Amino acid sequence: MNTGQPRRLRIGLPQRVFSQVLLMQLAIAGGVAVLATGLFLRPLSAQLDQQAMRRALSIAETTASPAIAEELLTTPPTVDGPVQADAERIRKATGAEYIVICDRHSVRWSHPTLSEIGRPVSTSAAVPLSGHEVMEIDTGTLGRSARGKVPLRDARHRIVGVVSVGIKYDSVRGHLVSMVPGLLAYAGGALAAGALAAYLISRRLQRQTHDLAFSDIAALLAEREAMLHGIREGVVALDRGDRIRLMNDEAQRLLNLGPQAIGLPLAEALGEGRIADVLAGRVTGDDLLTVRGRRVLVTNRMPTDDGGAVATLRDRTELEQLGRELDSTRGLIDALRAQDHEHANRLHTLLGLLELEKHEEATDFITEVVGVHRTTAEQITEKIHDPLLAALLVGKATVAAERGVSLRLTPDTLLPDRLVDPQGLVTIVGNLVDNALDAVSATAGAQVEVELHAQGRSAVLRVSDSGAGIPESQRELIFTEGWSTKKPPAHGKRGLGLALVRRLAERQGGSARVGESTDGGALFTVVLPEALSEPGLTAVGDVR
Repeated sequence: MNTGQPRRLRIGLPQRVFSQVLLMQLAIAGGVAVLATGLFLRPLSAQLDQQAMRRALSIAETTASPAIAEELLTTPPTVDGPVQADAERIRKATGAEYIVICDRHSVRWSHPTLSEIGRPVSTSAAVPLSGHEVMEIDTGTLGRSARGKVPLRDARHRIVGVVSVGIKYDSVRGHLVSMVPGLLAYAGGALAAGALAAYLISRRLQRQTHDLAFSDIAALLAEREAMLHGIREGVVALDRGDRIRLMNDEAQRLLNLGPQAIGLPLAEALGEGRIADVLAGRVTGDDLLTVRGRRVLVTNRMPTDDGGAVATLRDRTELEQLGRELDSTRGLIDALRAQDHEHANRLHTLLGLLELEKHEEATDFITEVVGVHRTTAEQITEKIHDPLLAALLVGKATVAAERGVSLRLTPDTLLPDRLVDPQGLVTIVGNLVDNALDAVSATAGAQVEVELHAQGRSAVLRVSDSGAGIPESQRELIFTEGWSTKKPPAHGKRGLGLALVRRLAERQGGSARVGESTDGGALFTVVLPEALSEPGLTAVGDVR
């Protein structure tokens, strides 16, 4: 709908980065050209003035000869006198505007205007009459000129007069003006070259910024900051030298790094290890598993056009724990199912004994069944005094029995209730026992042996099995994150248990290694220095 009001034309800077940068560069190039031209012309003008004054002085010194002085002393100041004739001859030969010769009384003996001969000069001649030379730009009867004045001396070096030579100032200015077009041509050429360079640079900037406006770039930066610090995934940006260029808050939390790590190489910020290899691209693949501290991370890396990369980190520690609990629960369900079957058989046996009225045999049968489980629990609690660790081993013994595996503690096992980090040791023992049970399942005479004892404040753990063992070439690989000989479980990937065992051990300054047991199976040895508190002190994990 036309309201009849004229539309107001809005004039302003263009919005695109390309256009704004081009205009700014052209303005800068033009300003520099104008400034350079002005700075060049100013000293050039002074230099031309100086040259004109020196030329006038040089002509005056040439004219001030003893012969002219003798003529001045012996002839009157007339228009056809020898002084006027010599002065005019020199003036025409040198191109000077005038050559004025006067005596000590400042009376002219020569002048381009004949009527001025015999009259006093319009400017003071006191300085040259005192024996000094004069160079100046001044205005006289013939207008503005560059002047040179010298004393006129006779053969005995007595000052008898003054020689004044003038170079027309308009010729000096004309010489300067004649140089301006050439100078402007050079300035124009430089400006054109600068404009071309500005255009090429702006075109490159246009391609790099995808022809966005400054407001678009500012909005993208604001959105990027909000997105990076709002998402629940860690984001790490690297440059082509594998230096950390950007980390959001979640990445700093997952990697246990601070803002000061930005700008550092990966090896310096994270140390040597799998996670640094994954982020640097030395290990490739999708959803790569890494371990940082006690966290299990899923890492993906995407290269960028500038040679760097952007990596994302997801924390799946809780998911991995839930998956392990699910595996344990499934194993327990299978064990309970088998136990239920065995329990039904025992009930049927007990019912038959009662029906046959063999009450003493029934009593002995019940005592034997209950006593086996009670004896196992009592044996474990007598040697393992920490309740968490004892409960773990009692449960593992029950599962092992249902799987047909003999799980026992060595006679040397004895661990006091002074653990500094019982949950960490539970994780280590649980992983090693689970691996040992898996290794000996479905084998004849399957045995798993656990030894736990204290050496001062250190805890030493050994878990051995009667399985096939681990080849010597793979004894270091098994501690690598993601490496496993087993099929992946339903909840995800394998290859984290032993990596966590070694990481927890090394975190406490200890070690984890594997060798060969006396039965030919695997023997895992974990040493945890200062895993126990001093006698009489309460351990951190025992506050209940």
